[in-house]
Parts: sequence; structure tokens; C-alpha cells
Amino acid sequence: MSITAPMVKELRERTGAGMMECKKALVAADGDLDAAAEALRKSGQAKADKKAGRVAADGRIVIQANGAKAVIAEVNSETDFVAKDENFVGFAEAVAAAALTSGTTDVESLSSQSLGDGRSIEAARTELVQKVGENISVRRVDIVEHEGPIGFYTHGARIGAVVALQGGDEALARDIAMHVAAINPTCIDDSGVPAEMLEREKRIFEEQAAESGKPAEIIEKMVNGRINKFLKEVTLVGQPFVKDDKKSVGQLLNGADASVVSFTRFEVGEGIEKKKENFADEVMKQIEDAKKDD
Repeated sequence: MSITAPMVKELRERTGAGMMECKKALVAADGDLDAAAEALRKSGQAKADKKAGRVAADGRIVIQANGAKAVIAEVNSETDFVAKDENFVGFAEAVAAAALTSGTTDVESLSSQSLGDGRSIEAARTELVQKVGENISVRRVDIVEHEGPIGFYTHGARIGAVVALQGGDEALARDIAMHVAAINPTCIDDSGVPAEMLEREKRIFEEQAAESGKPAEIIEKMVNGRINKFLKEVTLVGQPFVKDDKKSVGQLLNGADASVVSFTRFEVGEGIEKKKENFADEVMKQIEDAKKDD
């Protein structure tokens, strides 16, 4: 059977595969579009499985909101180049939209959610892997639901923050989200500082102060002073406000009769150990992988 350009075009639209892959699939399937599409899906899944072990530490943070609900999601790629690709951007936005609609934050459960075109997130991810040639993963999703002001901020596409306030307004909530994105506090206030973190810092300060040879009561004051400084550095309310360092975030909130209920901050790739490879070796590896895929 003769394979026509419209047939190839239709198969490309259905599967997202490359033109030559579509033509080969149609030839192998003797022009049967459904059979060719099924073969490409299986091929795409095989390629996705092969790439699944590769480190995906780049990508983008996406935030979407609807009324009293906001979602923040991290979708990863292997390189910044793919993270800027319009197909990847569209997929990341679609993932966030699906999470916002479904209310699902579990990544495994989210993978079976349907997108607007009827495909599942996992099917769309597999097709995207086939198209861009990199491992793609939905790493994490968080949803904030709050009847009060919700603010959000993204720094480029690499850092994002969502803040919920009691009191204040959305403009203030956005300013606090900008601060969270920029300064990365550990928690809202002293009560949220992990006990083990506080004990570790206190022990270090005590050892440093002991070396001064000063009396015990002076050492105690020195340690307490260092602890108070440390708490201001790691807590949101204690930090100098990023837009006006003459006041703390706590003072800004008090002036607006507001308080922070919660904040969420995602940064692309944080906590992922990115493999360092020689650039030339990496290029050759990609060429070899491409040959194997063919």
C-alpha cells in the first residue's frame, strides 16, 4: 500500500513521533493507522523505559491557581535545553492543571489522570520522552487550599513558592512568596525549627564559645546570642524582608495584622545528585543511544 503524506501527518498528530518513525511504522503496518499508532506507542514506552534510569535534575516549576486552591509542581528533564522546549513546557503546564482539577498530589496516582486531549499523563510523558530523547519525570506536586489570601511567585521557571496568609491581602501574600523564593527560610517561626537542627547549632556554638576561655555565665550569654541570631536567619518571620531589609518579615506581617499559615517552596533539582560527565563523552553517549533506539 502506498504511504501518503496525509497519512504520515495524521499519525504524527496522534502519536507525537517523528516523521521518519511514522513513515516506517506505516510501511510496517501496511498503511493501518491504528496498528502503526499502537506500534509507535509500544516503541515509545520501550525507549522511555530505557531512559528512566538517567538522572533528570533539570526542568521547571509550574504554579497554577483557581480561587481558594493553588498547585505547585516540579517536572524534570535531563537538560535546560529540553526544559525550555515548548512541548515540555506544555506538558508541565498540563500536569499542574490535572493536579489542580483532580486534587491529587501523589505522583503515581497522578500519572493515570487524563489530560484535555484524553491521554493519560503517563502516555503523554512517554510520547514526550520519545520526541525529545531525554528522561522526563513528574517529581513532586503540592496543593494549597485556603480561604484566605494565597500568593505565589516563580523566579524564572526554576524556583517557585506558594504562601497562604491569615489576614492581609493577595498582594502581601505574593510579596511573602517572593521572599520565600529568594531567601529560602527553613520554617515560619521558632516553633518550626527541627529540634535536631537547633541542638546541632547549639553544640557548635558552645564548643566555639568554650575556646574563648571566658567565664561560664559569659559563655552562656554568647551561646544564647548566637542561637537568637541563627533563629532569625532560618525562620521566615525573623528574616529581613527581601524588598526592604530595614524591617523583618514578622514586622511586615504585624503591620498588616496578618500571619503566615503555610508556605511551600520548590527549586528545580534540589536534593538530586546530578552526575558530572565529560561533555564530549556525553555527546558520544547520546549518539550511541540514538543508534540503539533506531
